[in-house]
Amino acid sequence: MITTAQIRGARGILNWSQGDLSDRTDISATSIGSIENGLTQPRESTLAVIQKAFEDAGIEFLPNDGIRKKSGEVRVLTGRSGFQEFYDIVYKELSLSPGEVLVSNVDERLFEKWHGSENVKAHVERMKALKGVSYKILIKEGDRYFTNTNKDVEYRWIPKDQFSSVPFYVFADKLAIIIFDNEPTVILMEYSIVSRAYAMQFVGLWERSSPIDMK
Repeated sequence: MITTAQIRGARGILNWSQGDLSDRTDISATSIGSIENGLTQPRESTLAVIQKAFEDAGIEFLPNDGIRKKSGEVRVLTGRSGFQEFYDIVYKELSLSPGEVLVSNVDERLFEKWHGSENVKAHVERMKALKGVSYKILIKEGDRYFTNTNKDVEYRWIPKDQFSSVPFYVFADKLAIIIFDNEPTVILMEYSIVSRAYAMQFVGLWERSSPIDMK
């Protein structure tokens, strides 16, 4: 089990307040403060929840009270279940770290096929309820199949000769590359340097793309 020193150190690395850790664990900030100050002896299950929250944020725990930030991580999600899990990850990450989502080279028919039309609608609604989240989505010139027409979503057309069938998705300092074959494969990378590079590439594509009259 992690120690109180590791909890304080991990918060410091991530620049999390006790309230931030509380939001990610559903443990009250008061209880977290008591644990860190040695006023409360937490259950192992409580420490496990705290440890998982830090590990999900990229913290690695080492012997002798050691901690470090992982340099990056790659996950591969496959099939319909993996594709649906990806949407859950997007929602979870953006609920904790709202911001702009950049999606390029999208044919939303494929997204709807593998996620399911009802699941897509439910995802759109839960994302709409989040504050501070907006989308920029690049689709193929002439494509008018939209799954999300909320006011915080903007679509543009990529010229046909620049459109690729391999979409990428930048969100919350993460990058996902999605391959649609016999089944979908999502390669999810938590390397900020890579996600920033793709975000810059997206900006260049966006500037060369055409606004769409949504009427």
